[in-house]
Amino acid sequence: MLTRAFTKPKKSFKLEYGEQSRSSSFSDYDDCIVGFMDDLPLVSCENNGPPLSLKEVLRTSVGVMAESGRGLTEKVVLSKGKVCALKRFRKVIVRRNEFGRRVKRLAQVCNKCEYLVPITAYLYSKRIKLVLLDYYPMGSLADLLEGGRSGQTALNWNERLTITINIARAITFIHSQSPTTVKNIKMNVHGNIKPTNVMINIDMTARLSDYGFVQLAECGDDPDNKERPVTNYCDSLTQKCDIHNFGLLILNILGGVKDPGFIKCIFESKESIKQGKISFFEFDVEGKERKQALKVLEIALYCTNRLPEARPSIDQILLNLDDILNSSTK
Repeated sequence: MLTRAFTKPKKSFKLEYGEQSRSSSFSDYDDCIVGFMDDLPLVSCENNGPPLSLKEVLRTSVGVMAESGRGLTEKVVLSKGKVCALKRFRKVIVRRNEFGRRVKRLAQVCNKCEYLVPITAYLYSKRIKLVLLDYYPMGSLADLLEGGRSGQTALNWNERLTITINIARAITFIHSQSPTTVKNIKMNVHGNIKPTNVMINIDMTARLSDYGFVQLAECGDDPDNKERPVTNYCDSLTQKCDIHNFGLLILNILGGVKDPGFIKCIFESKESIKQGKISFFEFDVEGKERKQALKVLEIALYCTNRLPEARPSIDQILLNLDDILNSSTK
């Protein structure tokens, strides 16, 4: 059995308090908020969605799933047994009305695509700004890749190819949005494509999360993870940057490559990798599957070209990936 999503004890987490911000942990304030503050309803992003309140989601949090410079993601088990992922933002960059308008617009797009994680509800209060998302028990792509590297069952080639294609389809849907910009929010760019934002279904299909969240909150330093590896994901809000990040993600899927500094080395060693003189893939792959993996590696290297104009469009990428997938049935 592959590794499933895990939760950890709550950590210290900096939160902004309107005009007068100060550092504290959520655990210090949750009981105070629940006990003394008027309960606040979450705004549903679903038609006929069940009414939810701030007290309910705070009291039903069972642990931290992930933490980053932009926010904290927790697993919550609601009163009727529904499990959701709750993302609390560190520092929101827009005011209440604009935050709600942006979340609703992003939710409309997510709910139309089977390869994007649906947004269920949101809340903007003085102390807490949060978004409620669908939960995936297999966890993130980052969880599964790290689990395989630490001795748990690793993803096989077909699973890795399926996940890669699902992510490409999600990006294709985002990049095809029209109009491209709606009242100062870019609708045709994801902005933060990386393994921790790829959620995995039980059937090993994938959904891309956090679409547009870079336009909701700033990304600051993570106070509890100062020794994390530097990945240098491109953070410009452009489609070419999305392509670059997708290429880095593919390199991580194929060979565990996280540092963009290795891209030049991989490119220079490409022929040796093809000939089997250099071991690159972190999973067992032979014959036709190895040929497929090498073609996907070529795509990743094109995506991470240092010149943005030289990177392929997501339509070109998806066409090539579909050809690779179809070749397995011939």
